[in-house]
Amino acid sequence: MAEILNHDYVGLRARYWQGEGEQAFKTVWILNEIGKEKNITVGIAINKQRIEEIKVLVFRESRGWEVKHDFFTRQFKQLFLGDENRLSKTIDSITGATLSVRAVEKLARIALLLDKEIQG
Repeated sequence: MAEILNHDYVGLRARYWQGEGEQAFKTVWILNEIGKEKNITVGIAINKQRIEEIKVLVFRESRGWEVKHDFFTRQFKQLFLGDENRLSKTIDSITGATLSVRAVEKLARIALLLDKEIQG
């Protein structure tokens, strides 16, 4: 996680839910990362090691709020971890929201990495 974030993850633990039965390959993660100065809280649903949905739950920054919108978050659907723990596709940035975009991208990568660890 520290390699992806370029710093240690802030917090004692990562909050998540794991499905049971037919949903056993599904996890949902609630993660935080600093945009420019404040935390951005993101929920990420993963199914069979691919992002099913990503939502910005709490955005505290004064700029970069565009990452909350579907036009941005739908880019993450069905992405998975590729080589060197990179997303399988490049995410289009948003002018004026570069740090927020990077924060959401990092959290998506971390959720996929954690899912991979849990699923074995």
